[in-house]
Parts: sequence; structure tokens; C-alpha cells
Amino acid sequence: MLATPSGILADPMVTIDGEHILEISTRCAQQIAHIDHDFPDGTITAGFFDIHFHGIAGQDVMNASPEGFRDIAHSLARAGVSRFLPTTVTAPLETTMSALERMADYIDADPLAGTSQAAGIHIEGPFLSHAKRGMHSAEHLLLPSPELLNRLWEAAHGNIRLMTIAPELPGALETIKHATALGIRSSMGHSMATQAEAIAGIKSGIVSATHTFNAMRAFNHREPGILGVALDQEDLYADLICDGYHVAPEAVRLWLKAKGPERAILITDCLSAAGRPNGKYMTGETVVHVEGDVCRTDTGVLAGSVITLDRAVANLRKTARAELHSAVRLASINPAKMLGLPELLAPGAVADFNVYDADGIRRECFIRGSLVA
Repeated sequence: MLATPSGILADPMVTIDGEHILEISTRCAQQIAHIDHDFPDGTITAGFFDIHFHGIAGQDVMNASPEGFRDIAHSLARAGVSRFLPTTVTAPLETTMSALERMADYIDADPLAGTSQAAGIHIEGPFLSHAKRGMHSAEHLLLPSPELLNRLWEAAHGNIRLMTIAPELPGALETIKHATALGIRSSMGHSMATQAEAIAGIKSGIVSATHTFNAMRAFNHREPGILGVALDQEDLYADLICDGYHVAPEAVRLWLKAKGPERAILITDCLSAAGRPNGKYMTGETVVHVEGDVCRTDTGVLAGSVITLDRAVANLRKTARAELHSAVRLASINPAKMLGLPELLAPGAVADFNVYDADGIRRECFIRGSLVA
């Protein structure tokens, strides 16, 4: 089977020309002369796209060298992630500028065959609420302004695709509008926004909500706040960390029912400690402690996750009893659509896809037409 944005195609045939999909048809419609890869009982799905990613295998995107980014790209590819957005954490402004320049240099270089590709940058901070900053450094949070966003944009060589922002901050609405003019998608998060402030942010250009439930004003039946708006607004995307710790199973199911299969997005918020033993690690300038699948700061605050998107998909299937094609959509097609990127798994698209076996276990990954070793 082939899980496409428009539905399920039985007995599919995918023809690849170089790095792109040339044609999608069925076996019965083709005179088959040669097959390079055959998965008779498999399901082909779009490659994963992690839009909220800080690091993996000891490499942090805030200070990774070119070699470090290549290690990141290899690690993500082995987890079925074909694209990702390296994501900043709040730091001194000059540190952030330097990090953005390094990320941009990596993005501008040609990716190695069979490795995940950085498709832009996500800036998470410095435009966050002090009250809901989570692991982000309070002393380095800044008020948003179009002028400051321009500085970040220039440091990133125009590669910023996503910005998390608290819409209640002074200057936020003007900055959101300016971000939209630059082609940056805005997501509301790390926020104490009221219902009215969240709606004002949406009217200014916000299209999504960052790690729903986490680092948000709590829901109240008389003042639903940012969380109530995120769950209620039909056209708004909302992403979520499905690692079994950040969000309770009941809340995961509530989120999925509220947003549906076309507006829900799975993210990881993955830190450099992912894939490493229990211990103490650095994320940006923050010390984090990893024990099992839980990552916390010195003060006990949850500090991102140590899972990859393949595990998030598996967790969602178990928690919400989601069908494979629906769960995978949340980690691939939906984030691409939210960012306004071209359609996946279609003729002309980049040949990025995963292959699941009859038991729903991911077995293979193809990135830009190449089988990942």
C-alpha cells in the first residue's frame, strides 16, 4: 500500500528518476520490466519531517560544527526523518546569531546522499513569556520587534521558516505580521496569552501552536486562554510531543480529536542527549539530566525529549489507537503543509519515504531516492 495525502493506494508502483518521484501508479497498470526494491506486504509512507529539533547523539544544533551537522543528518536518517528544522534555544543574542549563521551555512551546502536535510530553521526564542519559558533562560528573553527579527533573518541567510512567539508580548503582533511578509510561519507557544490575545495573534498571521499543553496558560472554562483557542480553532495547526511524559494519554487523545488528521502535527523537541546514556548534558547553555526517556533541568522542569519521530508515531498509534497512515501523516505531510512546502509522495516530489512491514514496523527509509544504510 501507499499512504498518500489523498488516501490509500493499493498495490502501488513508485518510479524514481534520480532524487525525485517520476510516476506513481499500480502494478496492474504497468508492464514491469525491472524492480529495484520490492515490498509485497509493506506500506510506503512519506518521510518524516521534524519541525522542532534541537539535537541528537551528543550534537546540539546551537554549537554543531559542519561535521556535527553531518552526524545529526545521519542519525535522523536512520530514524526515518528525511527533513528537519534545526531549532534554537534562547541564548545571548550574539550566541544565537552565530548559531544561525552556522545553521545557514549547513543548509546552503549540498546534503550528503542518504542523509536528512535541513529544510530551514525554527527560532524558539527569544520572543517567549517569562512566566512560561520552561527551560529557556530568563535573562536572555527579549521583546519581539520587526527590527530584531530582521537581524535574526539576516544572520540565518533568509533560512528561518518557523518562529515560536508569545502573542501577548509587546511588539508581538507587528513582528508576526512582519514574519509573514518574510515568508516565516509563526506558531504561538511558551505563552500566557488569554483567549483574546491568542485570537489577535492568529489574526496577525499565526498558523500553529507549539507543543500543545506544554508551556501554555492552563485551560479554564471561563478563560480558555491560548490552549482553548489552539484546540478550538479549526484552521489552526497544533503540534505535540508524544513521548509518554510531556502529555497524558487522555490529553493526547483530546488533542487528536480536536485537531483531526489534517491539523495535528507530531514533533519531538529532541535534545542532543537523545541516543545517549543516562547522565548530565548541555542544551545550549542549560544543563539537563536524562534518566530513561525523561529529560529535566536542575530545577525539575521538563526540557524537551530524547525520542525521534519514528518513536513518536509508534507512541501515538498505541496511545490513540491511530491507524498507521493517519499517525504518519502527522509526522510528515501535515508539517510540510503547515510550512507551505510542496506536496509529498506525488509525481515531481523528492523521493523521501519510509517502508513499514505488515506488522506496522518501520523497516526501510529512502531519502532523495537513496536507500538509507
